[in-house]
Amino acid sequence: MKIILIVIGIIITSFIIVQLFAFSGRKNIESYPYQVKKKYKDFEIRNYEANLFTSVKLSSNSYKRSSRKGFSILAGYIFGDNDKNKKIAMTSPVAMTIEDSASTTMMFMVPRKFNKKTLPKPNQSQIYFVEEPAKTVAAIQFSGWANDEKIDRYQRQLKLALDMENISYSNKFYFFGYNPPYEFFNRKNEVIVELN
Repeated sequence: MKIILIVIGIIITSFIIVQLFAFSGRKNIESYPYQVKKKYKDFEIRNYEANLFTSVKLSSNSYKRSSRKGFSILAGYIFGDNDKNKKIAMTSPVAMTIEDSASTTMMFMVPRKFNKKTLPKPNQSQIYFVEEPAKTVAAIQFSGWANDEKIDRYQRQLKLALDMENISYSNKFYFFGYNPPYEFFNRKNEVIVELN
């Protein structure tokens, strides 16, 4: 019985340490910069700056199927799977396109100290760089763990809220995930759409 209590104590202590590490580490992560233009009850309008992204196109539009594979490919690149064996800092959020087609694109924002010329070349041929222009978007937020059903629900909720406010939007929807997989508390997710 004593051994079981010791093991449980070690597990709980390890869990708390990992969560504290995740929380403190998030403060040092570079984020996709934006300014809030207007807040509504369920969503807000934001202006995003132009930025460079590392991207990979995946042959599935399912969050569950695409997120693991896409994250693994892009994380490999920033952890040194490139022509210079150079590590690149993680940024936030991890972005995924929400498409009606049978594919999706996962994107990591490139830290501001890099540009296309100074970035190391990926060893994986499916990785490419995208320069996203400055844009105005509407964003709706939700907590907890993301899945296909939640993303779909909040996409529909955002569309409905925009329709009620007579705000014209495009068909360019994205999912933004802000937390590492091992972080349990204060999870933040968003569905955003580019406005016309």
